[in-house]
Amino acid sequence: MHVPLCICRSIPRYALDTRLVLVMHHREHIKTTATGPLALEALPNSELRIHGHRDRPLDFSDLDIPDRRTLLLYPGDDVPVLSRSLLEQDNRPVTLVVPDGNWRQASRMGRRLPGLEHAEMVRLPEGPLTRWGIRREAHPQGLATFEAIARALGIIESPAVQAGMEDLFRLMVQTTLHSRGCPVV
Repeated sequence: MHVPLCICRSIPRYALDTRLVLVMHHREHIKTTATGPLALEALPNSELRIHGHRDRPLDFSDLDIPDRRTLLLYPGDDVPVLSRSLLEQDNRPVTLVVPDGNWRQASRMGRRLPGLEHAEMVRLPEGPLTRWGIRREAHPQGLATFEAIARALGIIESPAVQAGMEDLFRLMVQTTLHSRGCPVV
């Protein structure tokens, strides 16, 4: 992003009980259109791990701690929907693991990440279509990673956190489109 279009000053900081662990596919990490890193800026209680380097395999067993519940956001229909009632079954603070890549990469990562056997796989409830529009989405319900994180935090934390993050996302989309000379709606 060009310096005059930088949105850094507009990034809210959310100090949440929920800890975000963003797992980016190594091919996603180099893309300027990746949205996950923006979530890391808004969430100080977060970290990035890069997946897919054979010489640097990941191990998530450090997330298996008794005082936290680990949820793995997974883009598939065969896992429970993330909901308030699901969260009420276990009130420990959540560590939310979010795979970041295209639909295929994210679905494969979710089943292959070592050390996450203890994690509960969850999916987002159906909702509005993506507002990203910068990259083509191959899956009809596909979302930008930032959107998925915002929606998950809307359920885990509060609708106010989701709304604030979605405002930031809209700003990022508008600024990106503007920087590319596209009309902003």
